[in-house]
Amino acid sequence: MRKALRWLLALAVLIGAVGISGASAGAATADTPNTADIKDRILAIPGMSFVEEKPVDGYRYFVLEYTQPADHRHPSKGTFKQRITVLHKATDRPTVFFTSGYNLSTKPARSEPTRIVDGNQVSLEYRFFTPSRPSPADWSKLDIWQAASDQHRVFKALKRIYGQNWLATGGSKGGMTATYFRRFYPQDMDGTVAYVAPNDVNNREDSAYDRFFTQVSTEECRTALDAVQREALVRRDEMTDRYRKWAEDNHNTFHTIGSADKAYESVVLDLVWAFWQYSSEKDCADVPEPTASTDDLYAYVDTISGFSAYTDQGLEAYTPYYYQAGTQLGAPTLEYPHLKGLLRYPGYFTPRAYVPRDIPMTWENGAMGDIDRWVRHRSERMLFVYGENDPWGAERFRPGKGSEDAYVFTAPGANHSANIAGLTADQKAKATAEVLQWAGVAPATVQRGEATPKPLAKPDRTLDRQSGQRDLRP
Repeated sequence: MRKALRWLLALAVLIGAVGISGASAGAATADTPNTADIKDRILAIPGMSFVEEKPVDGYRYFVLEYTQPADHRHPSKGTFKQRITVLHKATDRPTVFFTSGYNLSTKPARSEPTRIVDGNQVSLEYRFFTPSRPSPADWSKLDIWQAASDQHRVFKALKRIYGQNWLATGGSKGGMTATYFRRFYPQDMDGTVAYVAPNDVNNREDSAYDRFFTQVSTEECRTALDAVQREALVRRDEMTDRYRKWAEDNHNTFHTIGSADKAYESVVLDLVWAFWQYSSEKDCADVPEPTASTDDLYAYVDTISGFSAYTDQGLEAYTPYYYQAGTQLGAPTLEYPHLKGLLRYPGYFTPRAYVPRDIPMTWENGAMGDIDRWVRHRSERMLFVYGENDPWGAERFRPGKGSEDAYVFTAPGANHSANIAGLTADQKAKATAEVLQWAGVAPATVQRGEATPKPLAKPDRTLDRQSGQRDLRP
């Protein structure tokens, strides 16, 4: 039965490719010999187009566009071009399918699983993040199933070239994306490594986040951060004047959120969350006293939260995320007892506040519950990595009875940048061994337990750099 279902899925994807490109995907790649240049083989895929190739030592690196249906349920109703990059190592190596859940970086880089398995990496821009947006944009087609179907079509197109094992990975919203892809197309990937992926099953119940902020780090650090957050609201009139002046000088506006004052309150509410998302306990020493000058206080809030985040210009790039948070993914709602009497817009700051009003939004009950049930009871070959001090991990995925070969590991003291390298020695070895095994490249000595599992690729400072992007979104 499973074999028959997989054949039907393959047939459906093939029919979709024919409908979009007017040619058979099978015929196009079959006519391209394995000895052909890898660029020619990739571009022989119907719907694939070339943007540029960039030089990378030890690899070929391509920036591409792939024609996708705007609606996978009705592929004849329009298409759009979705950006892809391919970091090509060799066709006899495993392939890692990376998604950030946001825009696509076109700078060559390797994810941690790619380094571990010494493989190829295919990276995909999430639908509706520009320029990978249908025109005109029907926002109702921005959902987790449509996005998973984008990945499925890319996988099916490239699997004929990269025939070895595939792993899905991503961090934060990318980790969520990799998980949703696995739930809707469980047979595509041989394993999934999801980093710091939130799992907001019940959007109305967020007490786990409140508990996190009463327990993280030390009482002294928590008290210092709360005091600064409160003082930023006590001095809001003076601080908002500066904020408004900065916005005017930099041609920033506040039409979506409504006013500079509303934007300022949102920036301040992000302060403690942002600190723990990107800082560590050693940074507690840098938290200013509530008696600090307004100059110092303003600079600290900007450094931690970022005043640009809630301007129209800062929000625009993340409209697809806020749309999804307000329709399927959910978003944390916190209690702020230490800010009592200082909030002018309590309850205002939901995802709807960050999306232009001409884009309709309707909440879908049950989307995250479905994902959670699948992970708990049907998932297999999945690894979830969280940071001990990362607020996004307060609500996390938890494989349970019925799941198989699935793990949840927590990196001690780590924030939203948690990874396998930061795990305890035993968990690091276990996670690395599983990733190698799922990719089909575990050395015999590792399989026999005679050697400590290690990444197969040599370190590369350029390709293995950490992203400098700081987002308060997951």
